[in-house]
Amino acid sequence: MQNTENTLIDKIFRDSNGNIVIAQMPNPPLILGVVASLLTFVFPSGTINTVLYILANGALFTWAWLEIFQGVNYFRRTLGLVVLIGMSAFQI
Repeated sequence: MQNTENTLIDKIFRDSNGNIVIAQMPNPPLILGVVASLLTFVFPSGTINTVLYILANGALFTWAWLEIFQGVNYFRRTLGLVVLIGMSAFQI
């Protein structure tokens, strides 16, 4: 007999297939955001730095937005929200 009762932990960490998902393969916006962020250290000033900074923030915003609305579980959706709030707070 299968337990059909979902616990809070199940709702937070399990995806629609019942797998526990905390980390997963990065999607293209996350890869682009991390690479562009790291390249800002290689080019610490100038036009290239500005373009990389805008690209990194745009990609990380896109990743966070996708996680908030399409994340596989509540943990991933919360992670997207935390990153989006953190990015906003860092800009202020």
